[in-house]
Parts: sequence; structure tokens; C-alpha cells
Amino acid sequence: MINNDNSKNLQQAVQEARAQQQALLIKGSGSKAFYGNTPAATENSRVLSTREHQGIINYEPKELVITARSGTPLHELQAVLAEQQQMLAFEPPLFSSGSLQAAGNQPASDAQQATLGGTIACGFSGPRRPYTGSARDFVLGSRIINGEAEILHFGGEVMKNVAGYDVSRLMVGALGTLGVLLDISLKVLPLPESEQTQVLECSIQDAISWMNQWAGSPLPLSAACYDGALLYIRLSGAPSAVASGARRIGGDSLDDSQSFWQSIRELQHGFFKNDKPLWRLAVPADTPAIDLQGKQLIDWGGAQRWYIADSEYIADKGNTDNNHESLYKTITDIGGHVTLFKGDTDAGVFHPLSEPLLAIHRRLKQAFDPQGIFNPGRMYREL
Repeated sequence: MINNDNSKNLQQAVQEARAQQQALLIKGSGSKAFYGNTPAATENSRVLSTREHQGIINYEPKELVITARSGTPLHELQAVLAEQQQMLAFEPPLFSSGSLQAAGNQPASDAQQATLGGTIACGFSGPRRPYTGSARDFVLGSRIINGEAEILHFGGEVMKNVAGYDVSRLMVGALGTLGVLLDISLKVLPLPESEQTQVLECSIQDAISWMNQWAGSPLPLSAACYDGALLYIRLSGAPSAVASGARRIGGDSLDDSQSFWQSIRELQHGFFKNDKPLWRLAVPADTPAIDLQGKQLIDWGGAQRWYIADSEYIADKGNTDNNHESLYKTITDIGGHVTLFKGDTDAGVFHPLSEPLLAIHRRLKQAFDPQGIFNPGRMYREL
């Protein structure tokens, strides 16, 4: 594994951009380039690559903590953890192949080098998320460069240091709009001793009901997904607990559980293999079946609904008053929010903010990046 501290060069690049009022488009491997709005590039904007800023700074297996630089390839970090029978419990996707690359969003070779910084900046978590926590829950500390070209350190490497204004976790999902991530400290967890997936054929109503019922019981759940015909329940933990849980749930045991959950995590499942826009609907887990034109796949025990819409929901370029707003209203009315995960981004990909929330975002942007040089417009066009 490469071990290279490129902090000073990155800081100098921010200093120069600040002096020249130059926009910086922060990039790791480019594997997440499909996600979010296209940054508002200008004639003098430039790419700021964190790719060379790599390496594990500190790893304490007994303390369940690892600190690594933002350009560290995610698969290399996971390999180091696996040697100690440990894992990133939020199960982040690599997006190394499958529908996202097949649609021509980025070369597969780049995607195979997905970085830790890109994963944290996007806030991506996999199927284990509702049962162990999100990426944000496992961030203990970080080091960043702000818009004043200052290197700042927040949090630490133990949970008791995460107090007050938890700025490190604020960076999770910020898409690089608040600062350049340099280093991230993460809590890790042991790999489960045993893992098994049960498959049941059922209706969507039964699937949602069972996922919520089992989530409230003492079962070692680690994933729950419904593909429109079959319900998949993954159990992880001690062999005796997994075996007992499988008997209670019933159904058939899935032979290649690992490959199936990889296909869900990496969006390689057959559901995702098309060129239509892909919407991610975040809703309360017990929300009944949502009546929408198109097809859906339910993940996160009911809390995440992947939705491939019919053509009338595709946002027309430059027109924000089209029928996709009816999707926003439908999901807002049930207490959720919408993200256009993959597809045409000209109308904006994230659920419109209320005025109070937009005001908070503006204040945060002003505090961390007063000149607006980092990834302008990548998250919200107003920022």
C-alpha cells in the first residue's frame, strides 16, 4: 500500500485557488462522479486531486479504530481490516462494475480505485446500514482543509472525543462542498462469525410487514431487501443465533449470499441494469407500498426504496416545473425525501430544501468556505 502525505501540496493548491478566486473541483478516483449535481465549473476552475494522498496512518485492531488518508483505495483498506477479521460495518459500495459503469458514467478501471474520501464525502452505506449504522455513525475524527486554506483537526480516535459540535460527521455526505478531506478516523467492527440469508416468496405488503416485525425482535438481522417477488433476510452473528433466526424466519437458505448482497450494494442486481433515471426514496421503514408508475426495489428493511420511473417522471433539461415534482410531493407527504441517484441532473438531484434548512446550509458554507471555491453547486445549485 502506498503511504504518501500530500497535505502540504493540497494546502498550497487551496491557497492559490483562494488568491485567484478559482473554483476547485475535488476528485479522488472519479468513481462517484455520477452522483450529485455537475459542479458549476468556470473557465479558471481546476480539478484538485486527492488521489496521491494515501496510506493508513494508524490502525489499532484491539481498539477497533483505523485512521487513513482520504485518497486511500477503499478495497485496500478493507483488505487490511479483513486480515484482522474486522470490517467497515456500514458496508460501503465500491461501484467497481455493473450498471453505473455500463451506462458509461466512468471507466471501470477508475471505479476499482474508489477512495475512502469519496465514500465519506458521498456518505454512502450498504445493506447493513439500518442494523449497524451509517457511515456518519462510524466517523470519529477528521482532518480537513477549509476555504481559508487552514488545516483543521476535529474529533479524535475514541468515541469520548466526539462531543459538542461534531464537525467530522458534518463532512459525511457534504460532497466536498465544505472542505478537502485529508484524513478520516473510523470505528470498525469484528466480522461476524456466521452469516446466512433466508429467501421467502411473498407480496410487497407482507415483505414490509415482516421486515419491520423482525427488526423489532431479538434476531441478528444485518440486511433485508425485497425485489418485487422475493424477500431476502440476512442474519449475521454467532452460529447458534444465526441458525435459530433462520428457523424462525423460515423460507430457503440462499446458496451464494455474498454475491447477492454485493449485487445490491454495488447496484449490479438486474433491477438496476437499464439507462433510465434511478431515484432513491428515503421513507419511514414501515411505509406501505408506494403507488408509483414504474418499478421499485426495497432495501434497508423498508427505509430505502429504489425507484425506476416511467418517462413522465424524467426531469426535462432546464425545466424545474415538470412532473417530477409530483414525485417530490408524494414522498414528502409520507415523511420522506427524494434523490435522483443516477440520471439527468439539470433540474437538480436532491430534494428541494425548505427555507430554514437552506439558510442553515448557507451559514455552514459561509463558515467553512466563505469564497465558495469548493465544488460549487455540487450539492445544491444555490451553494
